[in-house]
Amino acid sequence: MPDQQTHERTDLIQPNALNRVEVTGKDLPLSCPMPGMYLWSSHPKVYLPIRKTGEEQCPYCGTVYVLREAG
Repeated sequence: MPDQQTHERTDLIQPNALNRVEVTGKDLPLSCPMPGMYLWSSHPKVYLPIRKTGEEQCPYCGTVYVLREAG
């Protein structure tokens, strides 16, 4: 898929489209937008310290990320 334009891809996650996203340890360190999200229509990358609290909200888009326990 590297030859496809971003708008032609179907495997990317819409940024800012979900208000609540569950993440796991494999998603750490957590940043918003996350890898795999469309970047052209999003905000600057910000890292969120979810490991300390278990839940963090992006200061740019308001998306809430919840750390799900592996199990």
